[in-house]
Amino acid sequence: MVRRGRPGAIGTLAASLLLSLLTAGAAQADVYKYRDAQGVVHLTNVPQQSAGEPYTLWRKSEATKPKGWQDGYRVMPRLDRDRFAEPVNRFAGLYGVDPTLVRAVIHAESAFRPDAVSPKGAGGLMQLMPATAARFDVTDRFNPEDNIAGGVAYLALLLDMFQGNRELAVAAYNAGEGAVKRYGGIPPYDETRTYVKRVMQLQAAYAGAG
Repeated sequence: MVRRGRPGAIGTLAASLLLSLLTAGAAQADVYKYRDAQGVVHLTNVPQQSAGEPYTLWRKSEATKPKGWQDGYRVMPRLDRDRFAEPVNRFAGLYGVDPTLVRAVIHAESAFRPDAVSPKGAGGLMQLMPATAARFDVTDRFNPEDNIAGGVAYLALLLDMFQGNRELAVAAYNAGEGAVKRYGGIPPYDETRTYVKRVMQLQAAYAGAG
């Protein structure tokens, strides 16, 4: 689905498309954009990544966007999935956590952005709240190594608490261990259920990538 606007602007047709993509069921779709040589803006939810049409992610689906992505309508940064591979693998090994799960949580939480901040005040790659950071002796949430160390330590604790059940551990990472215990499973929160599903999908993708 592609529409074009007038040069230098989004235009009425493209604006109408955007409105349709951000409402009802279509709100689950990502929106991509590129501006051609004539300055015409193109929007779509099914980009064709050809050499002549280099679409970039413009707006992330509200259902799946990482919590740290609070960029409104500006172009989202390209994911750098390998930038923190060394500390991820090191701390995952230290705490006995599958590194693909750590990468999936970082992807879902911050899109690998060490400066990400959520509306609730969680910060850094693994989106640690100040209390969680203090709990695991993290002095600087925006230092990638400190943040990963604390986040992985927390994941290890949750995995142990829920007897290795990844879905419950991830649900607790999102909603708190108290909520998971209170409901005896994944809490009935739309955000948490979507988050768990997304992290599990991401982990499967990272595991499949070798």
